Amino acid sequence: MTIERFSIDDSTAAIFAEPANLQYFLGAGLTPDTVGGVEVRTKSIPQRSVRRYKGDPSPYTVPAVASARYLFDPGRRNGAATPGQEMILSDATETRSFTYSGSWVDVHAFLLGNAARDFTAYSASASYEILATDGQAAPLKKK
Repeated sequence: MTIERFSIDDSTAAIFAEPANLQYFLGAGLTPDTVGGVEVRTKSIPQRSVRRYKGDPSPYTVPAVASARYLFDPGRRNGAATPGQEMILSDATETRSFTYSGSWVDVHAFLLGNAARDFTAYSASASYEILATDGQAAPLKKK
């Protein structure tokens, strides 16, 4: 399995997770950004001057490229690291760790609206009960 990016609609927030682990808590129907989003794009690169080394007295000129092709993947990550902050989702039987980028308020609202089962969401500052039945959440009292 691989970690995918799941963007939250009408927000700049995203959750980074293995699809099966996230779908356990939120149900089916979630699609990662990579599905249908990978495309080959083109751009023009202007002519530029390049130095061979720092302080090169005679740089050379690289000609312009009219249509350079590159691969665009909205779910791409750099290396094995996942960006953002950690969150943990836990119910009576399963506990899974995810990362998210963007605002916790947006992620929390997304969890409330898409919960397939009752679970507890742990953010960096507090824990919240997410209930699948009525969509209400309340901070849990610290023990």
